[in-house]
Amino acid sequence: MIEISTSSTSTTLTVAGDLDLAERDQFPEIAARVVGLRRQLVVIDMCRVTFMDSTGAAFLISLADAGRKRGGATVLRGADPRDLFVIEICGALDLFRIDADHRCESSVEQTDFRRPDGASAPA
Repeated sequence: MIEISTSSTSTTLTVAGDLDLAERDQFPEIAARVVGLRRQLVVIDMCRVTFMDSTGAAFLISLADAGRKRGGATVLRGADPRDLFVIEICGALDLFRIDADHRCESSVEQTDFRRPDGASAPA
């Protein structure tokens, strides 16, 4: 899921779940909306991304490239090192500013572990 919010100076995309080939059908519409908003700063909040493949990286790269062509900047906030690695392997890490100071909210959920027989396992 990708949510878009705006302020007078920036557009923020909040990504939750997987950013991969299975989600690619929504990328063109989202990219068109973001580019159409014409904000100088695009912030991509990746705190809740669970997985990103090269298709997801290509989507982010296209957003950053479009912003750079307009003289803007794209910031990755809360990106996991493995996600940054995917973008680096694609040769595009220099298109992004990395918000190294951001700390994601803790999204630790209590997990109810079950044994194969269905009984609760001790925590």
